[in-house]
Formats: sequence, structure tokens, C-alpha cells
Amino acid sequence: MSKSSTAAHRLPNREAALDALYSDISAKNMFPFWATSTDVAHDEIKQLMGTQKAVPHRWSYKNDIEPILFRAAELVTMDDSERRSLILVNPGLSPRRATVSTMYTAYRLNDPKEVMPPHRHSPSAIRFGLTGKGNFTGVGGEDITFGPGDMVLTPVDTWHNHGNVGEEPAINLSVLDLPLVETLNAVYFEHEYTELVDGKPVKKKQQTATVPTDYSARAYDHGGLKPRFLQHHRGAGFSSPMYVYRWEAMQELIERFIDWDGDPYEALSIEYTDPLTGGPVFKTMTFFAQVLRPGEKTRPVRQTASLLVAPFEGKGHSMIDGKRFDWEKFDNLAVPGGSWFEHINGDEKRPAILFVASDEPALKCFHLFKKWGRDAAGDIVKLV
Repeated sequence: MSKSSTAAHRLPNREAALDALYSDISAKNMFPFWATSTDVAHDEIKQLMGTQKAVPHRWSYKNDIEPILFRAAELVTMDDSERRSLILVNPGLSPRRATVSTMYTAYRLNDPKEVMPPHRHSPSAIRFGLTGKGNFTGVGGEDITFGPGDMVLTPVDTWHNHGNVGEEPAINLSVLDLPLVETLNAVYFEHEYTELVDGKPVKKKQQTATVPTDYSARAYDHGGLKPRFLQHHRGAGFSSPMYVYRWEAMQELIERFIDWDGDPYEALSIEYTDPLTGGPVFKTMTFFAQVLRPGEKTRPVRQTASLLVAPFEGKGHSMIDGKRFDWEKFDNLAVPGGSWFEHINGDEKRPAILFVASDEPALKCFHLFKKWGRDAAGDIVKLV
């Protein structure tokens, strides 16, 4: 022990002086990063690592989400608010608007013939159809009507508006990287949409379509072929130029591979990609459909990426850090990064399909994405 540390222990009223020091540091909005004791009050390592963390959690669509959506539709009109979305807040992160640390999921019900005005924002987002055939998003001059299983992009800084052009209520879920963008202090929203009319900006309640309604399919729904005569820089130019991914195409690919072995850790997983680069649709998030054949179980996986899992067909359960979470159609499951997890389809006759969002691309940008699994013997192996 050094002379200075020996002298410190001999100081009169040292504990009281330390308490006063810590109080002064806290009052001046600073943090003492040194370990002086194992006392709970002054275990600085534990405090530094003890920030809010997302926890595994399941939200029930049938029991919790759907009833509240219909109650809200009765009580809150588009005159009251341009948004009527139900954000899933992780119990470990409350009151922060986050389902996992970097992303949130929100459910939205639109009444028939209900379309909100255009807006744009820095967070990137997708909409995924659950019920109804009239879900609507106008984005970047493309009017998109979508149904169950269809995924629609609303990229960073791209004007868009949502609603329902059908004759029955329509429900969709959205996933945004808003918590990540908020952490980076880069969130902004704009609502004053204008178009040039006779050379002058005029406010509009809905975007004027500038491309055919089937533009995304016409331009990009035939992998490996790129129309050179088209302008592929759409919106801010930072995401996939294909703004709608139809469920029929995903279903066809699933059926094509349904008898393949798949991956022991991910089963049959098919990722939505940018048709020009083959990379993820956004630089911050990626999305995929994960198919569990009848009776199929994935091996345990742990990764730095966080997942939002929305069962689209079938039912089953997941084990996350040793705890069982039963799920069924349209539920939502938060799988925080760092958790061990596995998915199980206990039905021996019907497959289960999960719609999954991941912040994997953001982590890869910073070289922070890592992944481990347990092999058939139960030993931990590095996957990425």
C-alpha cells in the first residue's frame, strides 16, 4: 500500500468526508469513476453499468393491444390527433418510448376512409399489414395500398402519409429506430407539406402521386435485373428504393424452401433487402420472416443485436434467459441484445411464421455485432 493511501485511511472522519465528496460531485452533474469500496452506495462500477436496460417481454395482441385499439378508435378521432398509434414500452426502459433500446413497435388502427396529412422525420420506419385490405401509405409519390403481410418503407426524410382507403377497419404495426435516433439527438419531424403550383409552394393535405401505384413491383420485384432508364435515387437516397414488399413474393419463396434443412439457429429466415445492393433496407434496421416448421426448435443464440418479434402465423413459445414466453398471432416479443433465446413451434401439424426486426445493421456500422450459439452438445460457439 502506498504512503498516500495509508495516510488516507488514517484521516479523521474519512467516511463523512467521502460522503460529502460524492454529494458535491453529484450536485455538479459529474460521476466518480473509481472503486473505493464494495459499499452499495459507492460501488461505482455497479452504478456505471446500472443504467436502464430492456428486459424480455411479451405483449398480447388479443388480450391487450386489440381491445385498446378499438376503444381508442371510438374515443380519439383524426380531428383530435393525426396519430392514433399504440407504442409498446419496455418495462425496463419506461417511461422512455422504446420497445428495445434502439427500436420501438407501435400498433395502429385506421377507420375506413381515414387518411392523415403528410409528414416526414429523421427516424426510419416500416409498416407491416395485419388486418384489412385497405391500409394505405403514400410515400415519395407512390400511393401504396397494402394488406396482411405486406411491408411498406417510410425512409428517413421522405414525405409520407398513412390511413385506410378500404371499407373496413385496418390494423398495421410499425417499427421505428426512433430510440436510436433520439439517443443520437437527431430526431426531427416536419408536417408542413407543400407542392409547387405555378411556381409557388402550396400546402397540401395529401401527396400527389408521381409514379404508378405498382411502381415498386414494376421496377424492383424481379431480382437480378435493374432498369437502367429509371432514377433509383428515391427520397433522401439512404434506403432501399423499393418501398413495398408484398407478402405473396415472400410466401412463394418460403414454399420454395420449406423442405430445406434451414439454419439450426435461425430455421428458415428470409431477409428483406435493398434490390440494388443486396444489403438491408435501412442502415439502422433489417427485417426478415422466420419460419418454424411443425415441431421445429431453434438452438439457443445470444447476440449483441436486439430483436422485435411479431408472430404472423401460428403459435409457439420462446425461451429468453431461461424464462418461457408463449406467443400467438400478432403478439409482440422484445428480445434485448445480450439475451440467450430460442424459438419453439410445439404444433406438429402447422408452421409458425415470425416477422422480425433487428438493429443488426446499426451494430455492424460500428463493428459491434457479435453472435454466439450453443451447438448440439451444449457448448458455446462463436457464430459471428
